[in-house]
This record gives sequence, C-alpha cells and structure tokens, in this order.
Amino acid sequence: MSKEIISFIKEIYRGWRDVNLHAPIFVGNEIAYLTKCIETTMVSSVGQFVDQFERDLASFTGASGSVAVVNGTAALHTALILTGVKPGDEVLTQSLTFVATANAISYTGAKPVFIDVSEDRLSLCSVKLEAFLNKCKIDSEGNCRNPQTGNIIRACVPMHTFGHAADMDAIVRICHSKNIKVIEDAAESLGTRYNGVHTGLIGDIGVLSFNGNKIITSGGGGALISTDGDILKKAKHLTTTAKKAHAWKYEHDVIGYNYRMPNINAALACAQLECINDFLKDKRTIAEQYRAYFATIPDIKFFDEPLGSKSNFWLNSIIFSSERDQQRFLEESNASGVITRPIWVPMHKLDMYSKCERTEMAVTDALSSRIVNIPSGVRS
Repeated sequence: MSKEIISFIKEIYRGWRDVNLHAPIFVGNEIAYLTKCIETTMVSSVGQFVDQFERDLASFTGASGSVAVVNGTAALHTALILTGVKPGDEVLTQSLTFVATANAISYTGAKPVFIDVSEDRLSLCSVKLEAFLNKCKIDSEGNCRNPQTGNIIRACVPMHTFGHAADMDAIVRICHSKNIKVIEDAAESLGTRYNGVHTGLIGDIGVLSFNGNKIITSGGGGALISTDGDILKKAKHLTTTAKKAHAWKYEHDVIGYNYRMPNINAALACAQLECINDFLKDKRTIAEQYRAYFATIPDIKFFDEPLGSKSNFWLNSIIFSSERDQQRFLEESNASGVITRPIWVPMHKLDMYSKCERTEMAVTDALSSRIVNIPSGVRS
C-alpha cells in the first residue's frame, strides 16, 4: 500500500524532483522588496517594511494591530510575560506540541502542566481541561491554585495543531471562569478561522510564526496579534528593549527584550503575505485531493478540519492503525524522495519535562505513534 500512496503524492506534486514536506515558494514581490530594503540600507530593526507588515498582518487577521518579532518562540515568551506569568506559576498546555511551546513557558520560570488532546482536533482537550480545573480552588485574591502544588495557574496555551483550530469557545469559557488567561499558540494556523474569527484573536492574545516551513515565511519571524490595543502597545515596548521614546536619548524603563523583526525579514514577509490567499486556495485543493484519495484506503484516516474550523491545512496528516504501519510508511516514503515526518515526541516523554504534572495521556500517546505528516507545500 505504501507504494500506491507514494505514487499518488508524487502525482499531486508532478514535476518536483524531491517532494518536500513544506518548502517555501517565492512567486511575488520578494526580490523587488528585498532589493528596495537593501537600497535604503535600513536592513536591521527599523524600517518601512516592519511597519507595513504589521499593518498588513492586522488587516488580514482582523486584529487591532500586530507586533512583528524575530520568531514565534519569542512571540510566545512575550505573550506569557504580558499576561502576568511569573516564576513559580503554572501554565496549562498540551503535551502534543512542538517543543517551543513548553520552552517558552520555561523561559518565564513557570512550570508547564500538560493536558491531553482531543482525538477530533489534535489540540488541547476542553473536557479534560475542565475536569482538571474543577479540582482547583480560587484563593482570596482571585487566583486559581493547583491543589497538588499550591501554585497559581496563571495561563493556558492551547496550540492549533497543524493549522486546525482548537475548541476555543470552551477553552476560553473554562479558563476565564477560573481567572486564567488564554494565549493562543497560532504558530501553525495563519489563515485559519474558528467560527469566522481568525485564530489568535479568540483568547487574550495570539502568536504566529513565519519560519521557513510555515505557510508564509520571513526566513525567521513571528508576531503577536490581539484585539486589545493596550496589550499590543505593551508588546511593542517590551520587544524593542523597553526603550522610552526619544529622538536620540537611550533610556529604558523595564527589563526588555531585543526581539524586533529586522526590516529585511519584514520585506520578505510583506511580499509573502500578498500571496497568502492564493496559497490558502492551493492548500485547500491539495487537502481535498488527499481527502478523496484516503477515503478509499482502509485503515488509514485523513485528518480533516474539525467542527467550526476553516483550516489552513498547514500540514496534512494521516493516521495509521498501528505504529508498525506508521514506521514502515515513513521509511519507504523518505527512501523514495517523498519527505514525510511523524508528529513530535510528546513533551511529557522528553527528559526535561518528564517530571511535570500531567493528566492521563491516552489520546496523546496513541496518536503520537500513528500520525504521519505528508507533503503539504504550495505548488508554484
């Protein structure tokens, strides 16, 4: 069966020598904008393209504004600080995620607490989240405390896995009832909408990534988005070394971070963002081809967009019936020049996070040994 699937994927990407998992394509104004940026000599952290990209991104997503930063991890770290996460706090998130989610929590001195995912979304399970929080108590100052540790649970970070929206209405309702902030890790979901609202704008703040393997790229880059103008103003200040506005004087009022997106990266991002609607259209067409094909294949499930999510289909995924079948397909596809990848090793199985508190992980453990991501890049 693997050979037939590999042949089908090669047919979708006919003409490609190697079928990459998700390679960037540059078919717009990338060279023109990069050349213009270089000609101005403003290639570092200040320039017209940073401002333009922040405006264009806000317009595309429907945010009140956006703050461009050097990568998605920096965006998430900043969001955690802005929502008040402090050393000794706890932050709820999913174990089935890229390591940057847990790492950013650790940067603040807080501890991640891992919640299982749901089978229908691959993202943080709202049912298990609610069951976990029902055991927690609200103290006299309105903080939600973990009865096992006595620590404050300050925030929750659901991640929109592979561009499919998490169960955000329920997650926000549950968390806000416990005075817990919701930070959306929308690193993979640019262009995904949940009940008509762009991911990242449903919780308190959202973060995006523009790494080279994302739907659009700035080489390396990320952003914070929100409908709260005040939090965006604070984000801009914090990520630009907390420098007080002055024509020439260097004065800083808090410990800030040099997380600014360089203008040359923003030039690339502006050109890529101009193409995003075409990218999304092609990715949806690819997903439709996969959906139809795998509907005819027994024992392999194509993971489709969940209820309420108009997904960007960043990475298309198939779920095998066993780990043995998953491993066989990974070996055969990669040997044939069709690049496929398993999902990440769950965070609770990594040494540095193995002692973190977690719910039972039945779904996470089962899915992590059966999922394969198949080629999903936009075709030029």
